Amino acid sequence: MHVTDLEAAINWWRERSPSIDSVSAAPEVCALAEAYALLAWRRATDIEVDALSDQALGAWLSWYETTPDSPCIAICSTAQGDPLCKGCGRSFEEVQHWPVLGPFEKRLVWQRITQEGTAWRFNRYAERVLK
Repeated sequence: MHVTDLEAAINWWRERSPSIDSVSAAPEVCALAEAYALLAWRRATDIEVDALSDQALGAWLSWYETTPDSPCIAICSTAQGDPLCKGCGRSFEEVQHWPVLGPFEKRLVWQRITQEGTAWRFNRYAERVLK
């Protein structure tokens, strides 16, 4: 799991369950913050899913359910033989197997295509992206 997903999940939970006294945090935030602290301590950008507590994993999965499932913008060039889709940035294999990928596999693909930023979903046709 990448640090940006962990940060997004923490921020989502902070908005969903704000502190009532400006000091304490919701249990989900605390669980995710422990994983975040471990990343900081290791000076790493990725954490293994197995390193998450059950509560942190549950909190992350709750956030994940609120994210768009597919990067598809309905302009697919893999069907025309391109190794990477110009529309979403996924490989032919990723497009083909997307329905059976798990949440962590999907987030790895999302991380890659976001970092590359070359797919049309990030520039030319950004208005097609569902938020």
